[in-house]
Amino acid sequence: MSESNFIDYIRIFCKSGKGGPGAVHFIRTRKNPRGGPDGGDGGRGGHIIVRGNAQLWTLLHLRYTKHVIAGDGESGAGARKTGADGEDKIIEVPVGTIVRDEATGEVVGEINQDGEEFILLPGGRGGKGNDFFKGPLRRTPRFAQPGEPGQQGWFIFELKLLADVGLVGFPNAGKSTLLSVLSAARPKIADYPFTTLVPQLGVVPYRDFRSFVMADIPGIIEGAHEGRGLGLRFLRHIERNSILLFLIPADAEDPRKYYQILFRELEMYNPFLLNKKRLVAVSKVDIMDAEKRETWNEKLQDLQPIFISSHTGEGLMQLKDAIWKLLNEA
Repeated sequence: MSESNFIDYIRIFCKSGKGGPGAVHFIRTRKNPRGGPDGGDGGRGGHIIVRGNAQLWTLLHLRYTKHVIAGDGESGAGARKTGADGEDKIIEVPVGTIVRDEATGEVVGEINQDGEEFILLPGGRGGKGNDFFKGPLRRTPRFAQPGEPGQQGWFIFELKLLADVGLVGFPNAGKSTLLSVLSAARPKIADYPFTTLVPQLGVVPYRDFRSFVMADIPGIIEGAHEGRGLGLRFLRHIERNSILLFLIPADAEDPRKYYQILFRELEMYNPFLLNKKRLVAVSKVDIMDAEKRETWNEKLQDLQPIFISSHTGEGLMQLKDAIWKLLNEA
């Protein structure tokens, strides 16, 4: 997916429809020229509905949508006829989208499944016609209710990728290469920082025709929780991953410090991320000699690192076994 086609943040003004007014009407026929009230109720205003669509992977289709306005309900009519409801407006979004009220920052809804939907703004209720108000003490009411107004506001649509495994590491840690080897995904790979500017998803095949989804997300740097580099973009997407796979390249100067910086950035952004299951893998071990491997294994002993190479294939099945085991723990 090209960088220009990946949109994960959209701001839209939404307005639901107002309810139609109730009708003031009386029965007038040749045989009954002074009949009673028969004004019908107004129709409800149209809703603003958010619906999940698994065929969408980005918010690109909403890029130029600045206003979404639902239809107004129609007026009631004689013979107790209810006015037509206003047209609902449906905003389709990818699975993994959350919607926030821009004014309060509150999350008002989220989509986690294909076809899942919620009413973002309900339409106003239609007003009651004068037939509703007739009674023993009021036989000919000459009034009806107006319809309720609709609701409106600015909303933030924010996509957070849903994946089983999220790759965590500095730029050039080998995340894109690993994803390309384990899955059919083809992220951009090059020997310079921030090659990956947009998240990439790949389906990783496993034993007995099973599989899991892995996400390669823009690399993190120190200070990412303050917005440095691509940090906030990275951190937003990793919130939805079930497992965090920390990738430490064999050419790093100090593996323990490398891990601690990544760990601290997650903690500063959202301490909840530290409750997720974690794995540590040392990548690019094909450039590491036996002595250095033993030293690193001792430094990271408490993290139980898995040594892997995307070029030689070393440790990749062991890594997939570890991921599968974590995914299926009770």
